[in-house]
Amino acid sequence: MKIGVLALQGAVAEHITAFSTLNTEAIRIRLPSDLDSLDALVIPGGESTTMGKLLSDYGLTKPIRKLAGQGFPIFGTCAGMILLAKKVADLDLEPLGAMDIEVTRNAFGRQVDSFEADLAIPALGDGTFHGIFIRAPVIQKANAGVEVLCQLNSNVVAARQGNILVCAFHPELTNDLRLHRYFLDLITGDYGA
Repeated sequence: MKIGVLALQGAVAEHITAFSTLNTEAIRIRLPSDLDSLDALVIPGGESTTMGKLLSDYGLTKPIRKLAGQGFPIFGTCAGMILLAKKVADLDLEPLGAMDIEVTRNAFGRQVDSFEADLAIPALGDGTFHGIFIRAPVIQKANAGVEVLCQLNSNVVAARQGNILVCAFHPELTNDLRLHRYFLDLITGDYGA
């Protein structure tokens, strides 16, 4: 299995390390031709406006939209969640529209308001998952067909629709690999479609 990690900006190396620890090949994706022969794609955390503009500049927007429309597995963390949404309230560019969610950026505040919290994510089994929230977004609305995986208070912070998985926090910044393993199981069909 080969996972591509969008390497335009953001927490790229951390995702590659997580998949390597799970004995899965992960490579950096910078150009449309890099998407060939992948089994899945990760859009990491970073700055969503910058990443969105770079997706366009490097000709990646249309190919990723096409892959998402074909049911290709994509995992978006933080900024990746923003870019995969169908609607984003305060984004100056059109998101990829791969997942039927509406997202609000910086929902918990600015950089100084970043925080960590232990989250209950039943799909990952017993115990909590330590979430690192850095200028994190939230899902304001999850439409039909979207499965909510985790809420923090009343805020939806992780969800899945078909082969698209998103979270508002940064699992790649922890040593807990359960969310990455969940994504790999999603690719192989162990969690259903």
